[in-house]
Amino acid sequence: MTIKRYDIFYADLNPARGSEIKKIRPVVVVSKTEMNKYLDTIVICPATTKLHPGWRSRIQCKIDNQKAEIAVDQIRTISKKKIKNKIDMLSSENSLQLRSLITEMYGE
Repeated sequence: MTIKRYDIFYADLNPARGSEIKKIRPVVVVSKTEMNKYLDTIVICPATTKLHPGWRSRIQCKIDNQKAEIAVDQIRTISKKKIKNKIDMLSSENSLQLRSLITEMYGE
């Protein structure tokens, strides 16, 4: 399976600890496509339908025709084995927002 940057998949985020987002849910791949080809892991940001419009660490979007937000504050590395089926690809506008917010939060 080819996993591209900004693809949206369902992924099993269990087990989780503390305040980590858990269960099977959509995730946005943020690691570069070239990395994804060779590593057994990918970097993702989980998505949630529990909206927090005032949180600067979240990006509002639509996933599978449903309002959602990308939790940049929950960025993590997961095994490719946790990936289920592909849902969609993030829009160009949301991809730019995501890249910009990651840089703002974690540096260049």
